[in-house]
Amino acid sequence: MSNIPETGRTPRVQIRLVVIQLLVFSLLLTLGGRLWYLQIRNGQEYTDEAKNNHVQQVVQPAVRGSILDTRGVPLADNETRLVVSASRTELMKMPDDGKAVLTRLAGVLGLKAKDVVDKVRLCDAKTPQPCWNGSPYQPIPVTDEATTQQALQIRERAEDFPGITAEPTAVRRYAAPGKANTSQVLGYLSPVTDAEIIEAQDTSSPYLRSDQVGRSGLERTYDAQLRGKAGVTRYEVDNLGRVLGEAKSQKAQPGDNVITSIDARVQAVAEYELNNAMKTARKQFDTVTGKKYKADSGAVVVMEAKTGRVVAMASQPTYDPNAWVGGISAKDYAKLTGKKSNFPLLNRAIQGQAAPGSIFKVVSSTAAVNAGYDFNGSYPCPSSYSIGNQVFKNFESQGYGNITIGKALEVSCDTVYYGLAHQEWQKDGGNNPKKKPADWFYKTAHQFGLGKETGIDLPNEVSGRVPDRQWKQDFWEANKSAWCKQGKKNGTYVEKIAYEGCLEGNKMRAGDSVNYSIGQGDTLVTPIQMAAIYGAISNGGTLYTPTVGKAIVSADGRTVKKIAPKPDGKLPMDKATRDDIDEALAGVATRGSAAWRFGGWPQKQIPMHAKTGTAEVHGKQTTSWFASYTKDYTIVMTISQGGTGSGASGPAVRNIYEAMYGLDDQGHQDLKKALMPKPRTALPRIGPDGEIDAPKTEPYKP
Repeated sequence: MSNIPETGRTPRVQIRLVVIQLLVFSLLLTLGGRLWYLQIRNGQEYTDEAKNNHVQQVVQPAVRGSILDTRGVPLADNETRLVVSASRTELMKMPDDGKAVLTRLAGVLGLKAKDVVDKVRLCDAKTPQPCWNGSPYQPIPVTDEATTQQALQIRERAEDFPGITAEPTAVRRYAAPGKANTSQVLGYLSPVTDAEIIEAQDTSSPYLRSDQVGRSGLERTYDAQLRGKAGVTRYEVDNLGRVLGEAKSQKAQPGDNVITSIDARVQAVAEYELNNAMKTARKQFDTVTGKKYKADSGAVVVMEAKTGRVVAMASQPTYDPNAWVGGISAKDYAKLTGKKSNFPLLNRAIQGQAAPGSIFKVVSSTAAVNAGYDFNGSYPCPSSYSIGNQVFKNFESQGYGNITIGKALEVSCDTVYYGLAHQEWQKDGGNNPKKKPADWFYKTAHQFGLGKETGIDLPNEVSGRVPDRQWKQDFWEANKSAWCKQGKKNGTYVEKIAYEGCLEGNKMRAGDSVNYSIGQGDTLVTPIQMAAIYGAISNGGTLYTPTVGKAIVSADGRTVKKIAPKPDGKLPMDKATRDDIDEALAGVATRGSAAWRFGGWPQKQIPMHAKTGTAEVHGKQTTSWFASYTKDYTIVMTISQGGTGSGASGPAVRNIYEAMYGLDDQGHQDLKKALMPKPRTALPRIGPDGEIDAPKTEPYKP
């Protein structure tokens, strides 16, 4: 019989198993004790040390894409400058918040100490410019015009300038080729704010603290495309700043280039001619006010008639967008925004709205035809038109007897339109309107695209105003209380007007309708709206959404996204009416109110069509309007307090056409001198290395 237990194990084996079990248990107990020691007793200590091991990221800003004209000429690009920046984070660690360092820095840069300190302070509701409206954790540019010697002083004396850096940096440049400023169209940049970073963090185009953001113009509209993506390298570092390893790396992607339909040469001509027209107007005497015309602001739009693409867009007063690069000074900011500045940041081509005067008559002529009046019928054109005790006079013409609507458009006879509008007002019920009045004159204006934004690819466009019955009601409800407080039946002129407004300001009166028919009263339009309308008449009746962007092209030129013209409906007229209006507008340039400005024009080779407008404004001098088109282009110019349409704006518009078509004063054409005899369809070439094949642009010589 065997001495081996039933388990099959000998006593020696069992002893060994017990020893092994005790050993394993001891090891587990030791490990558990050590874990308790590390995690419980000294857990906070190691947690604090671990916190000091963190990830730092180094941001390499993306090169912002260029904005190019239609031939590839840079309107906005980048240049390398020596930029001196201050780290607010480092300065705030100092006992005096870094004032001593900034004072020393001002001495090196040749600036006032206060100006340097002000640039580094943070913007808020109570802090005027200059101040920093970007992230407080981002280096703040003090100047982007440092010399090499100044940069060397700062870098060699680093102990005197803690928190200050001097590095070559790519900064925005607004080149103004051929003196084409293009400021309101291009816009400007400023640093991204913390609020914007948070708002965009979950979008397809998040911001980094180092980003500059477009604030107006094309810089804002196409900001996401122009900005590109910054390169970010993330390093894991310990509490001593030693790099433990690279966590993640992402290369910078340069921004795309935006090719526009702007031609820098035509832009320079438009800017010069608008400015010169305003200077000339200021020398003219206004017999109504007994003073010279103020000509305080103006705008001009040059547009391709068949596509809606903007070839030039100028606004006065203007400014230099380079003033914003590297942070704007208090002096420059006051010039741009102060009460005496006349607001040069406004793009009056899309944000300036005024009564259109007689250039509105293409709308009224169409409305009359749609209401059933024969375009070639006979209508009285007396020198004045009376409604009750009110007398409405012709402004730009005297009486012509009985004439057609076409002739009324040609010679700008107001009283023909007074009569037509008055008849329609009466048909709609007069002071006791029908439940559903036809309102042909108001409905037609909306069909022409007025009273709403055109949708141009520029920010902050305004809509203008069609003062129809709904607008009258809304306006009355908003102002009734104030009118009733101010109004007096037998008071001053203003008090009488307020009294009438209080009682029946929501009624469409006969005077409202007749004034409206000639583009007066409460009607407001923008130059871009009228350019779209006259362009549509030129091309056969198609309204286009105006566009400035023509294509988005990658930095290496390989990816091209064209921005196609966008039709936006048809004018409310048939072909016969369009042809009648077209012929009448040709008559304006050859026989009518603009003929004295277009003597010698080659009408057979390049048919010119035009309409003058002189809008009266209560308390101000008249607004000058000139709307025109050829088969290729439409040009609309306006000058606030500038006088008559043909007198102030007409010559400037002709000069722009002559430069584009290469014409002299006698109408002889030299295609070698023509800037743009036909709209350009081809895109400029951008090489794989980013090189742009752009021709040189010479300044305009009138």
